[in-house]
Amino acid sequence: MTVERMLRLIAGTFILLSLILGYSVSPYWYLFTAFVGLNLLQSGLTNWCPMMTFLKMMGVRTA
Repeated sequence: MTVERMLRLIAGTFILLSLILGYSVSPYWYLFTAFVGLNLLQSGLTNWCPMMTFLKMMGVRTA
């Protein structure tokens, strides 16, 4: 699995999990959803993502 694919899986999981937690536990979990969205926006504009750096350090291969 490549870094790009793993990043999409992690982002999607975080968003879905935070939406479920926001609905069932506390609306403050929606702030985490916003954080993930802002990080994706920042990554699209700057072509740099902290999670990709972390995944590369863990040895996940790039495309």
